[in-house]
Amino acid sequence: MILEPVLLSLALCADCFAVSLCCSVTIKEIKWKNACVIALAFAIIQSGMLAVGWGLGDILLGVVGKAANIIAFALLLYVSLSLIFEAFSKKVEMRELNSVKKVLIAGIATSIDAAAVGAAKSMENVSGEFLPLFITLFILTALSVCLGILGGSALGGKYGKTAKLFGGLVLLLIAFWKLFR
Repeated sequence: MILEPVLLSLALCADCFAVSLCCSVTIKEIKWKNACVIALAFAIIQSGMLAVGWGLGDILLGVVGKAANIIAFALLLYVSLSLIFEAFSKKVEMRELNSVKKVLIAGIATSIDAAAVGAAKSMENVSGEFLPLFITLFILTALSVCLGILGGSALGGKYGKTAKLFGGLVLLLIAFWKLFR
């Protein structure tokens, strides 16, 4: 089923879109090449963190056994509520993505939730779900960051909070769906 990986990926890349959108407001000249390089970096970090989380989840699965669904729910709940609270936060930090260090920091900061989702998904112990999620997350993260950077100067920070709220709500729905299925 492709719907779940797409929804999860959209929720996870909402942070990346919001960061790239907000940060691109301060970039005076936006070039396709620069946007694509930054988008590729975010996609590599995001999908890499998913893989790390997935690997740790496999280790945790053997330890926690039957509590895996509850732990998966808790991780998804934490990530979704964090995104929702960030969407309503009055504190807005604007950072330009104009150096490798800043791109790496922003990429890691926006992909912590991908590690949590990777761990939660691996604890479900359903074979065949990793690769579709990994590929979908990579592609949608790259696209969202590229669109965020290129559209940021035109749109400003107007939709950054909406993207976080959307991502948080989707993850919240998935968390409850996982708990009660």
